[in-house]
Amino acid sequence: MRYPRPLPVAAAALLAAGLGQPLRAQAPATVSAAPSARIKIDVDRTIGTVDPLLFGNFSEHLGRMIYGGIYDEKNPLSDANGYRKDVMEAVKGLNVSILRWPGGNFASGYNWKDGIGPKDQRPVRPELAWHDIETNRFGTDEFLRYAELIETEPYICVNLGLGSIADARDWVEYTNSAQHTYWADQRRKNGRDQPWKVKYWALGNEIDGPWQLGHKDAEEYAKFALEAAKAMRAVDPTIKLVASGSSNYGADWIAWNRTVLQTLRNTADYIAIHTYINNNPPPGDLERYLGQWQLTVDRYIETTAGLIKQVQTGGNARPIYVAYDEWNVWYRTGERERLEEVYNFEDALAMGMFFNSFFRHADVVKMANLAQMVNVIAPIMTNEKGLFLQPTYFPLAEYAKQRGNTALNAFVASPTYRVQGGRGQATGPEIKYLDVSATYNRDARQIFLNVLNRSRDKSIETTIDNQEGTLGEQVSVWEMNHPDLKATHTFGDDRKVRPVTRTATVPRGQRFTYTFPAHSLTILQLSLR
Repeated sequence: MRYPRPLPVAAAALLAAGLGQPLRAQAPATVSAAPSARIKIDVDRTIGTVDPLLFGNFSEHLGRMIYGGIYDEKNPLSDANGYRKDVMEAVKGLNVSILRWPGGNFASGYNWKDGIGPKDQRPVRPELAWHDIETNRFGTDEFLRYAELIETEPYICVNLGLGSIADARDWVEYTNSAQHTYWADQRRKNGRDQPWKVKYWALGNEIDGPWQLGHKDAEEYAKFALEAAKAMRAVDPTIKLVASGSSNYGADWIAWNRTVLQTLRNTADYIAIHTYINNNPPPGDLERYLGQWQLTVDRYIETTAGLIKQVQTGGNARPIYVAYDEWNVWYRTGERERLEEVYNFEDALAMGMFFNSFFRHADVVKMANLAQMVNVIAPIMTNEKGLFLQPTYFPLAEYAKQRGNTALNAFVASPTYRVQGGRGQATGPEIKYLDVSATYNRDARQIFLNVLNRSRDKSIETTIDNQEGTLGEQVSVWEMNHPDLKATHTFGDDRKVRPVTRTATVPRGQRFTYTFPAHSLTILQLSLR
């Protein structure tokens, strides 16, 4: 496929044009008469803290995520260490809080010891998960150095597929030990004197999946993970561990999670959930896409939260949270070579759907990692001469500004719909057109109201009630909207699906009315007097 001339500018300039700068608003689509809704906000009705780790990302050795993405040794756009400078600026614009590596399916066949030491002496291996060749030129030290450069928390997934307990233990020793032991001294020999202090570790990836190298049943995995955790914590008792939850939803995923949680209830700090969604036809309509998948994501979270509560009965329970450490839109279309998906405007709306769900479950969802960061099902796309930002980039960057806020339990009364089933019949539960989350920054006395209008053609006039304090007259508005749901970006043309920002004036008091346009994602920032 031939692309227009790539954009030969630094990502910082791209960000300045699209984030935080007023832009001309897109003309709204033609809509019918606006129905009405009501949102009620009470800063005392709290859910939990919006954990900073909700704004994480994922970097797997897959396609051009690493090589040709964040790391490109021979490219003139890269620095002396091989890191793409333009990509690094774009990544910093996302404010990534935690970065998962090296996989993914890749992790279940990866020997981390191949990726340390002089690069020209590292072995080249067949990569069996994605049927590729792994040069091992990007390994543990390159990853951890990159995490430092982008100021993010590193998160390593150990190999509990084909790997051993000793390999997992040794990896923690290499990265975290301050003693003069064999692997710690190998780290020093490789140029890093002080420990990397990697805090977050995953106990394998999707081990329940038959597609996984080293696939195990629930009992086998749970026992193996328990022993690996014991060995890893013997080296560093301060690390946080993420158990491999089920990703095989065609099987009995609830039984898997129950077994894993029961076995690791005094060991694991998190259990992982993975979900990929898409709007593939038939029928491929917006309202089904954003409605049914939101119900699915909520169900995965709430069911897993219930299992956590079940294994914690009896007192003295270790806190366990959900790590949604793989999530994204993934069409799995055959022509998308090496998972290089092209995202459109409605996929950008889906980013809001995910974050709204995470925020509404902020008491239990304490980590989330978009999969992935560059080129592979990613918001940033590169070629040899530049990059472009996909429409999904902008909600990711904007929601990240709410890290550390308190999630609020907002009351929402909204018109509803049912998705269309076979023969055009409406089926399933009623779904609200307005998908809402709210957060509160107590120090700044600012409320963030995140509203996704899932209606394809109806703007919704909404009364917004605040239950405590008086609202200021100025409301900051961030909005993504576009008349073409399928609008996309490419090299040299990534400005058409961008957010607009503006300030709206509302009557001072506790109530005002705002109309959320059809098929839009809006974040209102309100100040309390």
